[in-house]
Amino acid sequence: MSSIDSLLKDINNKKFLPIYFLAGEEPFFIDKVTKSLEEHVLSEQEKGFNQTIVYGQDTDMGNLIGLAKQYPMGAERALVIVKEAQHLSRSIDQLTAYAENPQPTTVLVINYKGKTLDKRTKLYKAINASRYYFEFKKLYDNEVPAWIEKRVAEAQLMIDSKAKFLLAEFVGADLSRLDNEIDKLTTIVGKGNTITPELIERNIGFSKDYNNFELRSAIVKKDLSKAMRIIKYFEKNPKDNPLVLTITSIFNLFQNIIILHSLTDKSKANAAKELGVHPFFVEEFFLAARNYPLKSATRIVSHIREYDLKSKGVNSTGNVLSSELLLELVIKIMHT
Repeated sequence: MSSIDSLLKDINNKKFLPIYFLAGEEPFFIDKVTKSLEEHVLSEQEKGFNQTIVYGQDTDMGNLIGLAKQYPMGAERALVIVKEAQHLSRSIDQLTAYAENPQPTTVLVINYKGKTLDKRTKLYKAINASRYYFEFKKLYDNEVPAWIEKRVAEAQLMIDSKAKFLLAEFVGADLSRLDNEIDKLTTIVGKGNTITPELIERNIGFSKDYNNFELRSAIVKKDLSKAMRIIKYFEKNPKDNPLVLTITSIFNLFQNIIILHSLTDKSKANAAKELGVHPFFVEEFFLAARNYPLKSATRIVSHIREYDLKSKGVNSTGNVLSSELLLELVIKIMHT
């Protein structure tokens, strides 16, 4: 069980801590824990006198500590939530004394988004020793499909393998947006049913046939006609298909091809582990390695860097369409 699952399970079972210091780069998990605490610490009747929500930019540490020290009225606990607490970063160390001896009848929740505590500070040492400190990192791109699968299962749905990777490709590691899109699909599909690429295309506005996922596949198979159709679609929908993301996607493909060529143990399990990709993709990488030998893949990376610079106006007239640059690059790749 992941740390977030264990934490949410404890909250659901009303095993509360006096302090939840929620920090890090992934706001989705911070919001999820905070919402769970809002739902479970107090009943709706108790919230009027015992729940306080303040914002870091509108308060100071003295006021915050004062709120935390207050006793509940007609309830077992008081709940104090500090949102946007990163705005208090210059004075957050003033919380140290309170953290060493917190009010047992208060649940103090601190949302410290986009920041982490310096591990050398007394505050960090105090709250970490008591296990009040939770740091949430952003997911790596290769972790997103598994997160989607888990989130879909929680919604009592199933998801087609291609649909899962299309959703990951289209939305990326923006967990809040992914969560919203899955909520939308849950309403449309209904529990117990399967999310398909067609449903994603109709309801999220993402083409199941014309996207970076399919363009990479065309490059792997050296299918120029399919690649040209996708690039033509990109030309008609430039806002949904920015060149910088497409070039990054192609670069990642060839970076992984080079890594695969360098592996001594080329078993599927080891390849998936070393490439940091889902096993679903491994067969495609083996095909890519067969179609693009190491020397070719290395030269192609140089081509990709050249066209990345051109897309940014370096060594380019600036009068060339993004789709034209992309087509030139893909043709070079397939003929290298």
